[in-house]
Amino acid sequence: MNDIYKDLILDFLHHLGKERNLSRNTISAYGRDLERFFTFLVDYDSTLVKNLNRIDRHTIRHFLGSEFERKDIRPGRNGKNITARTIARELATIKSFFKYLVLVERIKSNPAIHVQTPKIEKQIPNFVQLNKIKKLMDLPNKEKRVLIRRRDYAILELFYATGIRLSELVGLNIGSVNHQESLLKVIGKGNKERIVPFGKKAKSAMEQYLNERGDSWNSQSDLPLFMGAKKKRISNRTVQDRLRKYLQIILGGKKGASPHTLRHTFGTHLLDNDADIRSIQELLGHSSISSTQIYTKVNPEKMKKIYESAHPHA
Repeated sequence: MNDIYKDLILDFLHHLGKERNLSRNTISAYGRDLERFFTFLVDYDSTLVKNLNRIDRHTIRHFLGSEFERKDIRPGRNGKNITARTIARELATIKSFFKYLVLVERIKSNPAIHVQTPKIEKQIPNFVQLNKIKKLMDLPNKEKRVLIRRRDYAILELFYATGIRLSELVGLNIGSVNHQESLLKVIGKGNKERIVPFGKKAKSAMEQYLNERGDSWNSQSDLPLFMGAKKKRISNRTVQDRLRKYLQIILGGKKGASPHTLRHTFGTHLLDNDADIRSIQELLGHSSISSTQIYTKVNPEKMKKIYESAHPHA
């Protein structure tokens, strides 16, 4: 790839972090998408890389078409075709990139603006039924290593009690927890901070785990709350692997057994117990209410009852 456009992409990624305050993971994904797009351009017509003004919507559509034919070679994907969701994200990246190029006057107009986004079917998320929560929480008891058993139990309880994201849980330090007020300080997407309450069971589970590893709430505040091997911060992969094992038992081997399942469970159970959807949005750290509204599809009967009890003409 031309070094000039490598620098241009780096400037764009820096712009995303500074001006739009996006998370590192999101920025990395944007970078990978653009690298794939420029690799396509070199093969498709290398002269386009030298003059970005020559890229039109047909070029972008050809790129998207090639993506629909591409196989996913990542581990566990079994060589399946790239999903419409991934391609929609790639198009969003390209649109943002060309919008930036117009802003910095490197091109005259955004060629991606009229390219239609592939339709994505909104999937209703998996969640754990309330009558199976106790069984889920009991599963770590089968682990022979006491420290791992207590750590896994604390992770399960905290995920269910707060609905936080995987990255948010992994990033927690002992100082992130206000144990006296039972509040959690979470750094979410775009480095946005929010405060999330948690209950007695999660507090007790965390205390048992900390005690087992020789720490307490009075330990060094920047120590990771959850640790993996060699007393280092637990990794995303470790949490994913441990929770997948437990959740597949509860969900009967269903796909999508991941930490996010407990986030969906948190939101679903709050709605089931008459929590206001705006409050659920705040607790989950959703920037848009549209992200939270997926929970109304999980239990349409519940939404009907809320409507009938609240609307004057229901």
